[in-house]
Amino acid sequence: MSELEQLCSEIREYIVRCCSENPGHLASSLGAVELIVAMHYVFDTPQDKLVFDVGHQAYAHKLLTGRREAFKRNRKADGISGFPFRDESGFDVFGAGHASTSISAALGIAEAGRLQGKQEKVVAMIGDGAMSGGLALEGLNNAGDSNADLLVILNDNEMAIDRNQGAVHEYLMKVTTSTAYNKAKKHVWDRLGSGKFRDWMQNLVHKMKSSLVTRTGGNLFEAFGFRYFGPIDGNNLRAVVNALRRLKKIGGPRLLHTYTLKGKGYAPAEADPTTWHAPGRFDPESGERPAKKDAVSLYQDVFGEVLCDLAKLDPKVVGITPAMATGSGMTRFASEFKDRFFDVGIAEEHAVTFSAGLAAGGLKPYCVIYSTFAQRAYDEFIHDVALQHLPVVLCLDRAGLVGEDGATHQGAFDLASCRCIPNVTISAPKDEIELKQLLYTGLHITQGPFVIRYPRGRGEGTPWREIPFREYPVGKGEKLLDGEKVAVLALGPVANRALEAARRLKDETGLCPAVFNMRFLKPIDTAILEEASRFARILTLEDGSLKGGLFGEVSEYLSTLGHRTPLGGIGIPDRFIKQATQAEQLKMCSLDEESLYSEMSRLMKK
Repeated sequence: MSELEQLCSEIREYIVRCCSENPGHLASSLGAVELIVAMHYVFDTPQDKLVFDVGHQAYAHKLLTGRREAFKRNRKADGISGFPFRDESGFDVFGAGHASTSISAALGIAEAGRLQGKQEKVVAMIGDGAMSGGLALEGLNNAGDSNADLLVILNDNEMAIDRNQGAVHEYLMKVTTSTAYNKAKKHVWDRLGSGKFRDWMQNLVHKMKSSLVTRTGGNLFEAFGFRYFGPIDGNNLRAVVNALRRLKKIGGPRLLHTYTLKGKGYAPAEADPTTWHAPGRFDPESGERPAKKDAVSLYQDVFGEVLCDLAKLDPKVVGITPAMATGSGMTRFASEFKDRFFDVGIAEEHAVTFSAGLAAGGLKPYCVIYSTFAQRAYDEFIHDVALQHLPVVLCLDRAGLVGEDGATHQGAFDLASCRCIPNVTISAPKDEIELKQLLYTGLHITQGPFVIRYPRGRGEGTPWREIPFREYPVGKGEKLLDGEKVAVLALGPVANRALEAARRLKDETGLCPAVFNMRFLKPIDTAILEEASRFARILTLEDGSLKGGLFGEVSEYLSTLGHRTPLGGIGIPDRFIKQATQAEQLKMCSLDEESLYSEMSRLMKK
């Protein structure tokens, strides 16, 4: 055991050292080290299957499965993914970029193994609040009603349920996980048969057992049909190994509740796990993080400040987030407008329908969700919001290319997926000022949902705080630059790169395309499209899926009206974009200024 404890210490030290130079998700992985080491020690991987939830807990798993050196390039373009990834390793049996997936996936793997006669154990580790997601509860409900040989490990690092300590608890844990106890229990139930007396006895025993574990949350999981064990200290390696050894011998759906300390073993992360969830670069010795000298605002901070201003203007404004308050810039709003702030947990579907209910009740909900996570609430957005013409302002943060989080987190599909929904207005600001004005415009929308999608990272450095509020006419864009021969139609911040490239082209060659900022995808500015149709060529630009977004909208418009203007488009191509910096990803998709300059130059010379 001492060697395993030393291994945990070395893994933790290595994660801290690597993440200090190459930023990643730190605190969650530090807290899960003992759990992962114990899982690999007790189970025979990869024959036994380990499924992770919220994949940023799994750094120790990567280090234990042959990726120690590769971890130095974690989240880099030429490195490994920051999450479990099936194409990367045979030990990664299921990808885990989003939350609440592990139980459903593990149940499917367990049933597949049973039907194929495989002798394997399947373990799902869920944590970081993922148990609050609806998919996790659906998985529990189905798994508990099955006889699947499935072990769920709840990594409870937020202490939502009080710790249970003391000799009685330890004794109950040993008894309920012992082989002799479980054999005796099975023998008793078998002897009682399947009549009413057995049902009565089982119900009585269940009530007695539940009364012992009420404070630990056992009632909830027992109600789902799981045998509940714990809680135990998930950072106590010996306790975890002993529990897993016993639970490995027990069949059926069962859940081990562990409590862990997020950031375990690194004092700064233990003291402030929110900041150290993904801290960026830092000094591993002192824990000091370099001061950010760039005064340019993050889009998320613009959103947060403006939402506070709107709440002062209108008492009906409320803010909703599915567990992304800090990342979405809502910390100040949560503090200043406590009664009007709703963090619903990792539950995107609920967040959207809850927002629909708020709107139906007469309030003005601003629901902010990362674009990639909003995909989970697609049905609710159609059925509960758009179909009922409810004026929910859906703010899609992290739209477009997001950088090192990679394929699972790209906000690539929101434009294409929302464009086909009736009653929806879709907008994309080119800078901070436009984000501010679109948020204000959303305040005046009374029929149907209003989508505002904006990117991750810093804006253009515009003096947005000094600009007074102005309502934009819905469906109207603007011409940024007069030109000839080629009309460039841009949506979102790529309009700024297009403008820079066009001006450079004019300065260097005298050739200059016209550049338009579309601002709205739906309704599209048909006056701009009519003007563009008179140019020799049209080029559309968008940081979303090229299939179905702006390029699709313009193509359909021109085709429907019989315009024959040659049309080209640049956007996110028909493939998943892997991890890299945002700048590298923009270049991969030809959305950087240099690529746009080259394409404009080529088209102007035709």
